[in-house]
Amino acid sequence: MVGSIIFDADTWAHVPFHFWSVVFFVLGCLVGSFLNVCIHRMPLGQSIVSPPSHCPHCNYSIPWYLNIPLVTWLYLRGKCANCGAVISARYFLVELLTGFMFLFCWLGAGHISVLLALVQCVFVGGLIVGTFIDIEHLIIPDEITLGGTVVGFFFSLVVPSMHHTKLSSVSLGASFVGILVGGGLLYGVSRGGKLLFGRQHIDTTSGATLSLLTVLSGRRKTPAGPLARVVFTESFLVVAGQQIPYEDVYYRQTDTITLTARRLELCDRCYRDVPVRLTPTKLRIGTEELNPVEVVYMEAETDTLVLPREAMGLGDVKLMAAIGAFGGWEAVVFSLFLSAIIGIAVQSALILAKKREWSNQLPYVPYIAAAAIIWIFLGQWWWLGFVPR
Repeated sequence: MVGSIIFDADTWAHVPFHFWSVVFFVLGCLVGSFLNVCIHRMPLGQSIVSPPSHCPHCNYSIPWYLNIPLVTWLYLRGKCANCGAVISARYFLVELLTGFMFLFCWLGAGHISVLLALVQCVFVGGLIVGTFIDIEHLIIPDEITLGGTVVGFFFSLVVPSMHHTKLSSVSLGASFVGILVGGGLLYGVSRGGKLLFGRQHIDTTSGATLSLLTVLSGRRKTPAGPLARVVFTESFLVVAGQQIPYEDVYYRQTDTITLTARRLELCDRCYRDVPVRLTPTKLRIGTEELNPVEVVYMEAETDTLVLPREAMGLGDVKLMAAIGAFGGWEAVVFSLFLSAIIGIAVQSALILAKKREWSNQLPYVPYIAAAAIIWIFLGQWWWLGFVPR
């Protein structure tokens, strides 16, 4: 009863609409401050509740009057009040971005339903956290993806207008279908991409990655010229002077680095003309099987090295399931195709500017999140206008 009065449209209408616009912007900035905590702590496995906000450099506990969103960062010029260490501009950006996103949620949905605007704020907040974590760590926590899926499904029961209906049963059904399509469709794309892009052929004589066309067609380049050294250390491999961390290569326990070594040296033995297969848990040299943890150094002479490569991570798949929970299958299809267009455009621009190579691993969550946000503010209304319901 109390909840229905609080969120009743007539109750909110007693105050000018744009008073609430200001409230949503301020609320977004406050929430953005909390999202910064999530972005920093969640990848490290730390509690987002305790301890209170503090400087990561000197552990200075930040008092409330120095923890005011936007204002404090500008006042202190992006530095800790205690030790003077630089505070990343990301903190200011996330607070400002969240403030504007909450404002747009209110402007877009406030005239329909206060609860719908708040649900969209929750959804956008999760996308912001996932985006910045993926940019910094190339991961997206299950708390965002799987947790978001559960939250979206629950909200579909409470706020059926999420799926453009007044019936909770219809809304729940739309959310469930969205989860199935989001998870299933992206999983299919991920598996298909693994077949097409799952191997990266490197010409070790020059250190150059083969062209995208060569990878797509499955042709393997047989380079001429002298053999090159490939050095395997405990944390990375070195090929043609380039260090490649193992975390940039392995995404699952079955991913495998393969090569044919004309000469292979370990600390205590040497091999000639043997196939080598290295996974995170197993090293196979010819017919001999070793524990890679016990092999601290290995050097090979080879002409071609094949590295595993992931087209799309499972975190992206789970994120799309969460988008389906909040927006239904239409949001999934829209976000999938638009994120691909955005991703291709951004990556092509970076490559032309020589800021990135084709072979580099890239964060894909920002493109999915951007597409999902466009769906919230524009895409769903365009869809409703052109697709019969």
